[in-house]
Amino acid sequence: MRKLFHFRVLFFFFLFVKTTLAQTKLDSLLPVRGFCIAAPQVKQVEAFVTFINEELAPRQVNTLILRVDYNYQFESHPELRDSIALSKRDVRKLVNACQKHGIRIIPQINLLGHQSWASKTENLLRVYPEFDETPHVKMPEKYVWPNADGLYCKSYCPLHPGVHKVVFELMDEICDVFETDAFHAGMDEVFYIGDAKCPRCAGRDKAELFAGELNELRNHLALKNRKLWIWGDRLIDGKATGIGEWEGSYNNTHKAIDLIAKDVVICDWHYERPDQTAVYFAMKGFNVITCPWRKPKIAVAQTQDMIKFRQTATKDMRPRYFGMMQTVWSGAGPFLDEYYGVKVNEKAGENTASNCFKTMFEEIKKVSEQ
Repeated sequence: MRKLFHFRVLFFFFLFVKTTLAQTKLDSLLPVRGFCIAAPQVKQVEAFVTFINEELAPRQVNTLILRVDYNYQFESHPELRDSIALSKRDVRKLVNACQKHGIRIIPQINLLGHQSWASKTENLLRVYPEFDETPHVKMPEKYVWPNADGLYCKSYCPLHPGVHKVVFELMDEICDVFETDAFHAGMDEVFYIGDAKCPRCAGRDKAELFAGELNELRNHLALKNRKLWIWGDRLIDGKATGIGEWEGSYNNTHKAIDLIAKDVVICDWHYERPDQTAVYFAMKGFNVITCPWRKPKIAVAQTQDMIKFRQTATKDMRPRYFGMMQTVWSGAGPFLDEYYGVKVNEKAGENTASNCFKTMFEEIKKVSEQ
């Protein structure tokens, strides 16, 4: 019996050592292995917890960004809640699942841009229309792009004297309930900024306006030792690089890259080509994460690039290449239906978010086992 006991002790010790070494190697290859998706609706919470336990954790995902926006029962601003929104108890289930598996959970509320979508004004500007950067641009009954107003999504005015009181209270509350040390502010695809008709922003440098808002958010989070994460597209010169006005900027906000705090984490998304702009962000002193969406071949190339960057970079640059993050641009419910084969998009073929997610993490596993 004593020999059997010692054998079992040795077996579990070696298993522990093997697992620890594998984890150490994976962390060295890609410190951040992330997944970003809209926070589940109330009726989807249990299914999403199962997804965390059975799909994210086994793949050793260690970062989960949930796009919450107004899908939470805010106490600081109940007027901004969605009609059906997550409760503290719902959020607690998500947080518990992540903590159980060592997954860092980061909530997102879209700030500055994305204050509308198609023909719908989102909650902040609907309740506080005075925050609108372009009140003269009316929401259409039927949205089309392009349009005479250049309307993609509305923005709030970063210089409005009342906007930050509301925004900061939302940030603080959502960070508290998610028990997190980081917050994602979105800040992507900002087309309306420094509008010529805005009484506060007209004539101001758009890069300075963008940097000023980003630094305001960053500095507020820093008061409680929290970090700011954003999408990186507005910091790329879309014209000079040829990347374009969606994954890069055409309105000169890219110059803000030299005006913002270096501890902001950049989520660098490219969906049609594996553009190597992670190098640019790292050279500017930022920690950067490469983000694919729905094309598995692109995700594989991006993963290989990120690993190569970390392996070949200088000792100063290497830590800035943070890792990879799969992004999903649908609700959690439709994604889970796609992932588990409940609904199949035959037209998309292999180019789906669920297939991209599986393929990217298969590539990560393959490389980590070499």
